[in-house]
Amino acid sequence: MKAYVFPGQGAQFVGMGKNLYDESDLAKGLFENANEQLGFRITDLMFEGVPEDLQQTKVTQPAIFLHSVILAKVLGDSFQPDMVAGHSLGEFSALVSTGALTFEDGLELVAKRATAMQKACELNSSMMAAVIGLEDEVVEQVCESVDGIVVPANYNCPGQLVISGDINAVESACVALLEQGAKKAMILKVGGAFHSPLMDPAKEELEKAINNTVFRNAQCPVYQNVTAKPSIDCDEIRKNLVAQLTAPVRWTNSMQNMISDGADSVTEVGPGKVLQGLFKKIDRKFLCESATLEITV
Repeated sequence: MKAYVFPGQGAQFVGMGKNLYDESDLAKGLFENANEQLGFRITDLMFEGVPEDLQQTKVTQPAIFLHSVILAKVLGDSFQPDMVAGHSLGEFSALVSTGALTFEDGLELVAKRATAMQKACELNSSMMAAVIGLEDEVVEQVCESVDGIVVPANYNCPGQLVISGDINAVESACVALLEQGAKKAMILKVGGAFHSPLMDPAKEELEKAINNTVFRNAQCPVYQNVTAKPSIDCDEIRKNLVAQLTAPVRWTNSMQNMISDGADSVTEVGPGKVLQGLFKKIDRKFLCESATLEITV
């Protein structure tokens, strides 16, 4: 069984998607439609901007979404997933790819999500940090023991967990985690404390938009971040998508469940190869690849 996975924030790079735009009429049309819908030429920032442009949450998220979803559409009949999943933002790409959301509705939600998250980040001084080399339970216990807001945010793979919260609490947690034997506790260059209670203002705003959007049953199982379990039911997908903004991304369990349910290969659709690397941490022999194609105009 073939799994397709979609990356989240952090996979962006200048030039992303330009080959699709240049070589595929379908892709060019979708990118131009996105420029019009967003009200600015995001393609200019994606193709010829500077890294600082793409690091803005309000730009990063729609940019990665567009690269991923348009690539899936250009793949055409060769895109035949038995199951899909997306890491954080990537869950929106996965839902569009499997018909639960239209391209236009998915882009609208991603743009609103990005703007709401950026505003939430500006309300509080917050950050995230990657913790390497500790059991999840140890990281969880340290987070609980620290004053302030700091929580596990991304369970990326065994031995790699990202924490999220206010600056003082995250810094204190990093010191404690190194004392507990972590190999690294690195502050990440992100806009704020994603997947933490500090995203509550953004969650309230996004929930309204999600509840006003038409969802359809997915064409194949979607392994959602909040539960790490598969779903095709539109109502369940909607509920989990609302919860996702403040809940941890259970990517380790998602990968394990996909493999247990029969996945024997995974194709990453979008910029970068981060998710392939995480699957290799689960099983070094697991077949991983990037989505590539010979484009005919």
